[in-house]
Amino acid sequence: MTLDLQFDSKHLWHPYTSMTNPLPCYGVVSANKCILELDSGVQLIDGMSSWWACLFGYNVAELNDAAKNQLDKMAHVMFGGLTHQPAISLAKKLVAITPKGLDKVFLSDSGSVSVEVALKMALQYWHALDQPKSQFLTIRNGYHGDTFGAMSVTDPEGSMHELYHDFLAKQLFAPQPSITFDQEWHPSALNAITQLVEENQQNIAAIILEPIVQGAGGMFFYHPEYLKGIRALCDKHHLLLIADEIATGFGRTGKLFACEFADISPDIICVGKAITGGYMSLAATLTTNKIANTISQGKAGVFMHGPTFMGNPLACAVACASIDKLLSIGWQDKVSTIEQQLSNYLAPCIDLPQVQDVRVLGAIGVVEMKENLDVAVVQKRLVELGVWIRPFGKLIYIMPPYIIEKQQLKKLCDAIYTVASL
Repeated sequence: MTLDLQFDSKHLWHPYTSMTNPLPCYGVVSANKCILELDSGVQLIDGMSSWWACLFGYNVAELNDAAKNQLDKMAHVMFGGLTHQPAISLAKKLVAITPKGLDKVFLSDSGSVSVEVALKMALQYWHALDQPKSQFLTIRNGYHGDTFGAMSVTDPEGSMHELYHDFLAKQLFAPQPSITFDQEWHPSALNAITQLVEENQQNIAAIILEPIVQGAGGMFFYHPEYLKGIRALCDKHHLLLIADEIATGFGRTGKLFACEFADISPDIICVGKAITGGYMSLAATLTTNKIANTISQGKAGVFMHGPTFMGNPLACAVACASIDKLLSIGWQDKVSTIEQQLSNYLAPCIDLPQVQDVRVLGAIGVVEMKENLDVAVVQKRLVELGVWIRPFGKLIYIMPPYIIEKQQLKKLCDAIYTVASL
């Protein structure tokens, strides 16, 4: 099958690329397990899980069956005034597996929207208490999505959202945590954010952050004690804590949710990406009974948000099947094995003069270069090497499907070493 890539280049606007000088785009005609087949017949090992979502690769029998069975019943029905079993079943599963105390589930249609929902929950909570607060505190080099609220809590300096800085709500930004995941902890790492809280607590609705792993902002892994300290800081000053687990949830870090590294529960959690095993867009924002009840007893009497495709039955059915599969395959052993293999296979990269750092956590492997990469050149070489890896900035990283085979993972890592040597 030949795709009309010329039409694509002229008319389809792909993410983070120019329409006048677009990055090369490769046509995919099928995907199975960990293999993407291009229209040229070339097969690539997928190292990205399609932006971290396809936990079990592609063409997964259980997820296919869930989608097909649900299609015979209904693909969609509005969630206002109506409900259905897939949404009920999914909510039960999410309440059971997320950190303790998150008992209210708001379903939406994308990760960015789940962050918008979380921010609005925090704002409406304080409004209901007649203590309106208008700012959020977060940490530098974070990333929370491309919608306006999410952009406002994404680091505005040097990020992909820098252009919009003057149009966004002004938030508070603490320095990026100074102690990495494997370094020795020192409580002074919390000094800067503690000072910001003490100086601005009257106007801070919540602290929002990505627990342990900062994803698109730089693939940085920080110390669990920092997250534990943030929970204690929020408790001391009566602030809400929002955990954005869109990228880290469902086992990617080696814990089912990254909050578990610090043994904490946030007041609000956002999940998405892998929730449907990469089959379709769906997200959820979970919160506590206290927050939900307070909002419901406030002036509005309701939470003021309602996406058209909220609780989509098709997506919920697939999400249920994906969670069931995750919990049944021994995911901890699989992720642990991937972590060990990534550590072994990527270790030689640290000796390359162009490489700044190599880091691994769970099923995440990162090689950070000293200089920015030419994405088009590196991407072309990776495809020639038979792998699909999407670098950005100074980073070449992989988040492979949990079902990846040892030799496939080695080929991905060998390809990273090759391009890091260029």
